[in-house]
Amino acid sequence: MTVPPIAVTSPTGPDGAPLLVLGASLGTSSVLWEDALPALAERYRIAVADLPGHGASAPATEPFTIGEIADAVAGAVAELGERRVRYAGVSLGGAVGLELLLRHPALVSSAAIIASGATLGGPQGWLDRAAQVRAQSTSSLIIQSAQRWFAPGSIERHPVITGRLLHALQDADDESYAKCCEALAQYDVRERLGEIAVPVLAVWGAHDEVTPESSLREIADGVQRGRAVGLDDASHLPPADDAAGLAHLLLDFFEEGDAA
Repeated sequence: MTVPPIAVTSPTGPDGAPLLVLGASLGTSSVLWEDALPALAERYRIAVADLPGHGASAPATEPFTIGEIADAVAGAVAELGERRVRYAGVSLGGAVGLELLLRHPALVSSAAIIASGATLGGPQGWLDRAAQVRAQSTSSLIIQSAQRWFAPGSIERHPVITGRLLHALQDADDESYAKCCEALAQYDVRERLGEIAVPVLAVWGAHDEVTPESSLREIADGVQRGRAVGLDDASHLPPADDAAGLAHLLLDFFEEGDAA
């Protein structure tokens, strides 16, 4: 079994508060969550996981699966001394969340799966993108990513975080990014959603053409205790497009679980 390299930020937030682990999307880093973090950290301790070769994580040297990224997250949580956490992840980070719920069901008490799916795209598309990045680097993806990631007007409204996210894409390790693409080409948990028993919130962005409403409703309908909700002003990266709206949804969802 491969355990790919991931980095998890040191938890920030109130001493003794429950831990909320946040997962980033392909091509981004912990920067994705920066605008939402202050609101979330009022109630929870927050740790953000970077994907292999992204942000503070070391580059990957071996192939891996999405499930093995989930194993690495579970290992990092154990190293923090935590036995039970909440989780929220975007896109690939959401896929990691579903794999966490399947592979480590005792670890996560509730999870928010954001702009993601039980499968993502078609295998050949991911293999083609891996080949493109190996040949031309992640810089070749910047223009199309800017169009796909953000809602109309978001770059003008949020120039700092959108700019930093596009720089994170450029800075990602090309080979690690390609290996993430190859992992996504194999990823499909649609037949296993019914095994997930903890509360799941599935969140879509109204402008998201990558993982539209139907993708998130499939998750909410497939798990035992799921619900779906949309954000009108978001596309594929809701923490960048509508940090306040997303943070409000997450706080309501996790606090409801805490009170249960």
